Amino acid sequence: MQTRSPFFDDLADIMTSATGAAAGIGEEVKSIFRAQADKFIAEMDLVSREEFDVQKALIEKLVQDNAALHAQIDAIKKAGEKPAPAKRGTRKPKA
Repeated sequence: MQTRSPFFDDLADIMTSATGAAAGIGEEVKSIFRAQADKFIAEMDLVSREEFDVQKALIEKLVQDNAALHAQIDAIKKAGEKPAPAKRGTRKPKA
């Protein structure tokens, strides 16, 4: 019959503790990296998503308004156009 070895039991306990410690260190590194990234982005003076969406909506509205104004201008030009007068000869009348 085989009995459990205290050496392997201790080694398993150490490995379990080391794995937990490594996970804790990993989380700490991740937290530090995230804080540095947030600080870097804050210093870049970027716009928020909400501000971006508002500006995008305003630009789309301006584009639509511009197209409508151009259509109105074209309609006014068409309505105001008169047929060009027929050209007459430039000959002098005979006397």
